[in-house]
Amino acid sequence: MKRDAVSAWFSREILPLEAMLMGYLRQNWRNASDIPDLRQEIYARVLQGAREHIPDNPRQFLLTSARNLLINLVRREQIVPMETFADFEALDIASDEPQPDRAVIAKDELRRVKAALVHLPPRMREAIELTYFEGLSCMEVAKRMGVAKQTASKFIIKGTLALTDILLGASDGRSVKS
Repeated sequence: MKRDAVSAWFSREILPLEAMLMGYLRQNWRNASDIPDLRQEIYARVLQGAREHIPDNPRQFLLTSARNLLINLVRREQIVPMETFADFEALDIASDEPQPDRAVIAKDELRRVKAALVHLPPRMREAIELTYFEGLSCMEVAKRMGVAKQTASKFIIKGTLALTDILLGASDGRSVKS
């Protein structure tokens, strides 16, 4: 794809979504000082992907890129070499249990997600619940729902985006269609 065409597409389709992207990052990333760097990394990934093929749905492509970057960063942060800790007892770790404030926050977030789920169409809600609450793969979701893998994937993607919109306040869920 020509660089000028990709640049024009990026300016026309992606840059106007910056406020939405920043809201998504503020909602989903704990360190506010990282957000400008995350935005730039997402933009670089979007541009790189668009050079191969300009996506039909720029908003979905941008949010998916953002979500994937955040997931990769969280996965990387959870891997800590054992050599980092010479003496575990020196760390003075009381237990592996989550702190009470974290448990309250997690319960509140789960309550918000469950309240938002009621706004999704039933099949979309089912696909989301099977994927995120039961941990099923797309193929397993398709089998459980009795639909093609592509249909299950569509339910999961559209449901995730709709749920994100509802949770970020961009939609009240009434306009969500399966």
